[in-house]
Amino acid sequence: MRMITANGMSALRRMITVACIAAGVLSSTLLLASNLPRGDNPAGGVVLDRFMREGLGNRRAFGLLTELIRSAPNRLSGSAGADAAVRAAQRMMRGLGFTNIRTEPVMVPHWERGRVESAVVELPDGKVIPMSVCALGGSIATPSAGIAGTVIEVHSLSEAESLGTTAKGKIVFFNRQMDPGKFDTFDAYGGAVDQRSGGAVAAARAGAVAVLVRSMTLATDGVPHTGGMSYDAKVRKIPAAAISTRDADMLSELLKAQRRGRVRLKLSCRTLEDAPSANVMGEIVGSEHPEEVIVIGGHLDCWDKGNGAHDDGSGCAQALEALDLIRRAGLVPQRTIRAVLFMNEENGLRGGHAYAAGPHRAGEKHVAVIESDRGGFAPRGFTVDADSVVLQGVNQWAPLFELIDAGIIRHGGSGADISPLVAKGVPGFGLFPESQRYFDYHHSANDTLDKVNPRELELGAIAEALLAFLISEKGL
Repeated sequence: MRMITANGMSALRRMITVACIAAGVLSSTLLLASNLPRGDNPAGGVVLDRFMREGLGNRRAFGLLTELIRSAPNRLSGSAGADAAVRAAQRMMRGLGFTNIRTEPVMVPHWERGRVESAVVELPDGKVIPMSVCALGGSIATPSAGIAGTVIEVHSLSEAESLGTTAKGKIVFFNRQMDPGKFDTFDAYGGAVDQRSGGAVAAARAGAVAVLVRSMTLATDGVPHTGGMSYDAKVRKIPAAAISTRDADMLSELLKAQRRGRVRLKLSCRTLEDAPSANVMGEIVGSEHPEEVIVIGGHLDCWDKGNGAHDDGSGCAQALEALDLIRRAGLVPQRTIRAVLFMNEENGLRGGHAYAAGPHRAGEKHVAVIESDRGGFAPRGFTVDADSVVLQGVNQWAPLFELIDAGIIRHGGSGADISPLVAKGVPGFGLFPESQRYFDYHHSANDTLDKVNPRELELGAIAEALLAFLISEKGL
C-alpha cells in the first residue's frame, strides 16, 4: 500500500476542506465560533481537527468509562449498583464542569437474578451433562428442587404454540440461530430475539413447564447471554433461561440422536417492588438559543452479567466526552447541548419515557436527539430517524464525517431511550459503529472493559460532538 507522508496528509486534508466549501457543503457561519483564535480557518475541517487532536491525543472517553465501571460495575435497574451509577454520573459531570447538573426521579423495575442458576441434561444411564445457563431478565424462579422435563426443540413462536398437548409437562427449547448470513448483525439479532422475549408465553400456552432459549449471539462459545423477556397476564408464568450456543448445539444433537433423557433447570430469581432511581443530565447552555436543546444520550443501566462496558457504558462515556470535547475545543454552541444518561433501558424504558414526558421542559424545544447504544466500536456513521428532508440535509455533511470513516448517513432507528421523543416528532440520530463483534459481548459476562478499544471509543465521541455542534450552528 502506498504511504502518505504527514505533509502529504495535511495537504490532502486542506484540499478536501476547500472542496467541501466550494461545493457548498458547509458555510463559514456554520462552523465559526466567536472564541476561536484569530487566524484559524473557519471551516469544518478546523473543528474536526480540534476534536481529533484533543480527543485522540487524550482519549478521555475511556477514562470516563473506566470510572463508571469502577464505581458501578453492576448497574441493573433498582439495584444498589444502579444507585452508585447515578452518583458517579453526577460526580463526573461536576468534574467536567457541565452546567445545570441534575437528576430526574423515575420508578424502575427491580428484578434480582439470585444465586442459583443451573441446568443439566440427565441421561438414562445416570450420566449428567452440565450446561452454561442464565435466567432471562424478568423470569420467575423454579421450585428449589428445580423443574425437570423432557425437551422439545422448536424454532419459532408459532411452532411452539402449535405443539398442543405434546408439550404438556415438558421443557420447550427455542433453537433458532441469529442468521450468520446477514452482514448487519442487528438485523440478524432482530430476526431471532422474539423467541427470547416471547418464548415463555408461547410455550406456556402449549402446556410447557419451562423454556430454554439459544443465546442471542453469533459466536459459538460457552457463555450464556441474558436479556429481557415478558409474560402475558392471561397466561401461566413459567421459568425462562438462556443456554450458551455451544450447549444449544449439544442439546440439539442429543435430541436428533433420540437419546432419552431430560433437563433439570434451577433458578432463584425474583421480582421485587419498583424502586426509585433517576436519569442524570448536564449541559452546555446555548449562547443564542438556550431554549433549543440537542440531546446526546446513553443508558446507565446494564444487565448483571459482565459490566455493561459496550452496552451501554460506552454510550454514556461518549455522551460525556462529546460535550467536553466541545468545551475543550473552546467552542460555544448557539443551542444548548445536553448529555442525558437514561435509567432503565434494558427492562422497561422508564427513563426515556420520563424524560420525554417531563412537564418542567414545556418551555424547551428539542431540535435533535442523538444516542449511542450499539457498542463502543469504530463509528461508521449515523442512522437518521426523521423525514427525508432531514436526511438529505445531514447528508450534506457526510464528506466531513468521511474524514474519520464515519460518512454513512442513512434512514434507520435511532435508539430506544430517545424513541419517545422521536415519536413526538424530534429528529433522532443513532451512532452507527462497526458491529461484527458486538453480539459476542452483548448481555453476557463477556461485556467487560478490556473488550473496548480506547481509540475506537473516542472516535465515536468525536463523531457525536461534531454532529451536535453542526446541528447547533446550522439547525435542521
